[in-house]
Amino acid sequence: MFRKFSTTNYPPTSKPVLVWDGECGFCKYWVTRWKSMTNDKIDYITYQEIASQFQDIPIKEFKKASRLIETDGKVYSGPNSAYRSYTYTNKSLPWHKWYTNYNWFTQLSDHGYNFIAKHRSFFFNLTKLFFGSNPKQLKWYWLLYLLLLLAVFYKLFGFL
Repeated sequence: MFRKFSTTNYPPTSKPVLVWDGECGFCKYWVTRWKSMTNDKIDYITYQEIASQFQDIPIKEFKKASRLIETDGKVYSGPNSAYRSYTYTNKSLPWHKWYTNYNWFTQLSDHGYNFIAKHRSFFFNLTKLFFGSNPKQLKWYWLLYLLLLLAVFYKLFGFL
């Protein structure tokens, strides 16, 4: 499981920084998506480029989870780095609030994030299958797959 840090003594000066794994295709896909949604309000920099600037966060922790580091030194880790980044968009999504207010949601998010992090290649392929290869223009293939599956079940159980 990734370790959480509440603050760093080395915050960025101009705007928040989301630190992520530059060698992870799954990570790159979603960072590209968030970058298009936050309109230059956040810098997205790989831990390979910037980890040495945050001397109080071990590099092994950057390898385990993304970190959103704000200019006041607050650090949001793992799923909360993603949830917090959505607060920099024009969308009003409740996930960061749920993560901070509901323990069940925090636990579910942390364990889900950890599971996905350990199986990044599989989830990267699944992401492309369900949402398409372009993270800036998601295709909702999963809805088509779900409707197709429901139609098959309907036909199968209709004959019984």
